[in-house]
Amino acid sequence: MKKFFYLFLFISASVFATDVSNPFVDGNIQYNDGKYEAAITSYESVLANGQQSAELYFNLGNCYYKLHKVAPAIYNYEKALQLNPNDPEIQTNLDFARKMAIDDIKIIPKVGFDKLISDFTSCYRYDTWAWTAVALAFMFFAFFIGYYFSPTAFKKRIYFTGMFVVLLLLLTSIFSAFFEKNRLATERPAIVFAETASVKGEPKASSPETILLHEGTKVYILESIANWKKVQLTDETTGWISDEAIKELN
Repeated sequence: MKKFFYLFLFISASVFATDVSNPFVDGNIQYNDGKYEAAITSYESVLANGQQSAELYFNLGNCYYKLHKVAPAIYNYEKALQLNPNDPEIQTNLDFARKMAIDDIKIIPKVGFDKLISDFTSCYRYDTWAWTAVALAFMFFAFFIGYYFSPTAFKKRIYFTGMFVVLLLLLTSIFSAFFEKNRLATERPAIVFAETASVKGEPKASSPETILLHEGTKVYILESIANWKKVQLTDETTGWISDEAIKELN
């Protein structure tokens, strides 16, 4: 009788497992079938449940790219790159998506010591740096135990040297985590979602237009007043744009 009972539980569990759908997997299947709108719906349902990943945003970007929707494609590739800064495939697809954008804004490269630090810390997200620091803290403790219990002076020197190296790496990771966290908090990138968006000299509709932007252009928000955002372009041009025309990345 017990055998039949366990067999019934196994079959019931198997049937239940097949009935439970995975929106991410469903989206992948729909994408492979060329059903990009359906795939977007599946992926968006995953985001609506509070789940996110570089793979999810990357797949969303691919769907929008296939549908020639410039702004959503760039936006989702940028989100994927935030979560996985070192993925060359994400960067390549983002470059392809940017080529669909109308605006060709010159990028003025930043220079100086802050640029060097930013380039280094942005290799990983702040949470990755934090977990690295935690791992290094355990390593430091292990080297300390080895140093404390080593019976010979030679081994003590080896463990002490290891402690010193790990301590330097630990401090670097902690600094990088705080620096990257602060950078993301102060730097507010956004993507223009409106088909066309006027950049004004002042935060009011009657102000003369200084530049006309198109969907997919990346801007950086400097400050906010009512329903206006002061933005800076990559060529360091500044102006005011309606907050309905853009979508923040952070």
